[in-house]
Amino acid sequence: MNSQNVLPSNSNTHHNRNHHYHNLSRSSYNNNSLHSSFKSKSVCQLNCRYCQGVLCRRGMKAILLADTRVELYSTDAAPIGVQLVANDYVTRNCLCQIRDVACLGCGNVVGYHVTQPCEVCMSACNNGHFWMFHNDSVRAKERMDSTGQKPLLWAQLSYHDKASNTYDDECEILCR
Repeated sequence: MNSQNVLPSNSNTHHNRNHHYHNLSRSSYNNNSLHSSFKSKSVCQLNCRYCQGVLCRRGMKAILLADTRVELYSTDAAPIGVQLVANDYVTRNCLCQIRDVACLGCGNVVGYHVTQPCEVCMSACNNGHFWMFHNDSVRAKERMDSTGQKPLLWAQLSYHDKASNTYDDECEILCR
């Protein structure tokens, strides 16, 4: 990635990227093992705020473990619209190792991936997500259920949906 394509971040834009969020369990996705407080959350499509490209279709609104006033989005599957950039680094508040992710469409850093969660975070209540998106770098839109009348909830997702969304996202990126 050419660093000239990345918008410079101001002090507020990515100040939270050295923290990690309410999202850390290495178990594979199983709807039955998802804590009940997360099952009622809406599923969102996340688009890049800078170029409007689709980043992922399985977003969840989440909060920062270290500061519950900070909101962000997360997902449980490797998003098709981002690429890992640079090297892993350790967060300030714990021993988690994370790596920034940038939008494939424009190159802007839009979040990060927890590459190695620490024991403290693994023992905290979490939704099992390791891909985080900065609230100020994405636009979220609730996905609708099959009736088109109500928001799609995480309790309604299946493992198959996790795999099939990746193909849909690939087609969208390739066919732009």
